Order: sequence, then C-alpha cells, then structure tokens
Amino acid sequence: MMAIPAEVHTGRLFLRSWHPDDARRLLPILEANVDHLGSWIPAHVASPAPLRDLERRLAGFAGDFEAARSWRYAILSPDQQEIFGEVDLFPRSADGRVELVSADRAEIGYWLRRDLTGKGLATEAAQAMLDIATGLPGVRRAEIHCDPRNKPSAAVPRRLGFRLETDSAPGEAGMIWALALPAPD
Repeated sequence: MMAIPAEVHTGRLFLRSWHPDDARRLLPILEANVDHLGSWIPAHVASPAPLRDLERRLAGFAGDFEAARSWRYAILSPDQQEIFGEVDLFPRSADGRVELVSADRAEIGYWLRRDLTGKGLATEAAQAMLDIATGLPGVRRAEIHCDPRNKPSAAVPRRLGFRLETDSAPGEAGMIWALALPAPD
C-alpha cells in the first residue's frame, strides 16, 4: 500500500498535515475569512473558535491523518511562514466517506484565504492530491464536490480535466466533478 506523504512540495506550495500549534496562525485567517468561507466550507472546518478548541480541532485532523481516515493538509508558503489555506483527500465510496480499505474513489477538497484566490494555488494543491489519489489501492476515481454558486471553486476541477457529473440547485447536494484514474501498473 502506498504511504500517504506527510509533506508535499509543489512549485509554489508546501503542504503538510495540520499541527495543533498551527492554531495561533490559523485563527486570525479564519476570523478574517468568515464571510469568504462560511457559505462553502463546513463550520467544523472553517469557523473561528477559541484557541484551545481550534488546537483540539487541528489535533483531530492530525489524528485522522495519522490513522489514514482522511488527509487534511495545511497549504503553506514554501518557507512555511504563511498559512494559505487547506487541501484535503478523503476516501469515499458511492455511499459517502469511508475507510480507505472500502474506498473506490477519493474526494479532493480545498479552501484558500480570500487574498490568495485567483492565482492558481487551489489548482496546484488539488493536483498534488490528485497525484496522491492515483497511487491509492482500489481508488479508480477522483471527485471534487462544490456548491454551484461557487464559480471559482468549480473552475479548479475544470482546469484539472474533471467532468461535471451532477449539478443540482443551490442548497442541495451540489456539483460533483469526476475524473477516472489510471489503473495501477
């Protein structure tokens, strides 16, 4: 089985598992981006919280990463001094999120600070997750789920070659973009 890398370097980004000590730098970003993220990202991910609660949230994300339940990466500047956002990889089946052993697909998620949108960073981070998903055992498909009102988010799967599979009205399941992954060698 392919090991999920704890760190990933791309051309302009450093991706790594969240650490509880990231909470101090993350909190002002969440506070400044409540309106930007609130409509698109689940509250348990994007809502500001007291520092101790945010530390626990990030510790939970790190625990899930370590246990191979889901992989949430902090998107950082190459020097790791700035938090840009988050990119995720979740094992799925047709019924929803599952343990990796039961997954036949992987869901990619992402968010960026408002001041960094429109620069291709979400696409770059999502491509890194797509590269990882390609090596996961039994995973033959990647999905990106987004709200139909979130045009910038929907541009990411389009740029990566995904096809729109489901498009529902706002407030419903949303758009599901899908991409077949190559069979392992």
